[in-house]
Amino acid sequence: MGHLHGQGRHLSARAASITCCPDRTAYSAALDGNTLLLQPVNGVENSRWQLGQQADGLTLEWMGSDAEKPKLVEVLAAIEAAFVSFPVADKLNLLAPFDQAEELLRSGLLLHNGSGQTTVNIGLFWQQPRIWLVPPQAYAFPVTYVLSEGRRHPLRPPKPAGIVYQRHIDWLGRTLSFRTVDLHRDLERFNRWMNDPVVAASWREEGDLAKHQAYLQAISADPHVIALIASLDDEAFGYFEVYWAKEDRIAPFYDVDDFDRGWHVLIGEARFRGKPFVTAWLPSISHYLFLDDCRTQRVVIEPRTDNYKMIRNLARCGYANLKEFDFPHKRAMLGMLLRERFFAERLWVPRDVIATSCSTSSLS
Repeated sequence: MGHLHGQGRHLSARAASITCCPDRTAYSAALDGNTLLLQPVNGVENSRWQLGQQADGLTLEWMGSDAEKPKLVEVLAAIEAAFVSFPVADKLNLLAPFDQAEELLRSGLLLHNGSGQTTVNIGLFWQQPRIWLVPPQAYAFPVTYVLSEGRRHPLRPPKPAGIVYQRHIDWLGRTLSFRTVDLHRDLERFNRWMNDPVVAASWREEGDLAKHQAYLQAISADPHVIALIASLDDEAFGYFEVYWAKEDRIAPFYDVDDFDRGWHVLIGEARFRGKPFVTAWLPSISHYLFLDDCRTQRVVIEPRTDNYKMIRNLARCGYANLKEFDFPHKRAMLGMLLRERFFAERLWVPRDVIATSCSTSSLS
C-alpha cells in the first residue's frame, strides 16, 4: 500500500486494539499491519478487513468470501475502528457487500462519489447516533411548544435511563460512558464528591445525605435537566448535569435557540483529574449533546470567571469565550461550542493526538 498524503499530512495508526459498540453490539477490533480483525465481544466468529491508504483517503475492504456478506454492525464497527486508528483521515472508501445501503445513504453515513464509489465522510460518520448513543435515536423528537415558568420552549422528550453514551478512548485504552444517576446506587458517592474540598470550592453544595438526596430528587423531577455519572471501564469518576438552555437560568444572557444545550461538571475522584482525562470526557460530553438531537447547533457553558483552568480547557476543546456576565451567585464566562466547528475540526480528538498522527505513518 502507498502512504496517504492528505493536505501534506502523513497518516499513522493510533490504536492497536479498540472496542466498538454500534447498535449496542460490542466488537473488539485489532489492527495488525494492514489487517483489521473484528470479533464480537460475546462470540467467537471474526471477520477480516484490509485497511489501506491511498492518495484520496483510507480504503477498507472486506476479506470474506463472495458467497457471504458482513453484518451491518460489522461494517459500522470496522469503519469506526479505521477512523479511530487514523484520526487525520478525511474519508474512507468502502469495499464491502452489505444490505441496507439505501438506509445508510439516507442517513449520510454513506456517500456515492462521482464515479459511483461508496465513501464515508469522517464528519458525517461522527454525527451518527447509532455508533455511540445507547440506545440510538431513530429520529428527532417532534416539535410542539409549551410554557414552563413563563418560558416558551419545545416539549422535551422523556428522560433516558441507564447508559446513554459510550466511546472507546484510544489514548487511555479505556471505554468512557455516561449513564443516568441511580439514587440508590449513587447517593453516597455523590455525597462524598460534593463534600470533597476541591468540588465544594466550585459547587458550594456541601451537606449531608438528606440534603443531597433532595438535590438529586429535584434534578430528577426537572424535565430540562438530566443528571449523569461518567465512568471509565465502569469506574465512576464524575457527575454531569446536562440541560436545555431555553428553560435554564442562562437563557436571558444570550440569544438562546430552541435546541441549545449546556452542562455542568464535577470530577469527584481525584486521580481522574488532569489532562489525559479532560481530553476524554470534555469532548465526549460535547459529542453526546450534539448526537442527542441533530437540531442542536450550539453547546454553552458558564464557568466562574476565576476558574482559569476550566476556561483554558474549554478553549482547547473548541469553546469560544463570548463574554463575562453576572449571575446572582457568581460572575461567569459564557463559553460556546458550534456544531459546525466540532465536526469540521474533529474536536473529539485531542490536538496532540492529531499532531502525532501527522508526523508518522505505519501502514505500508
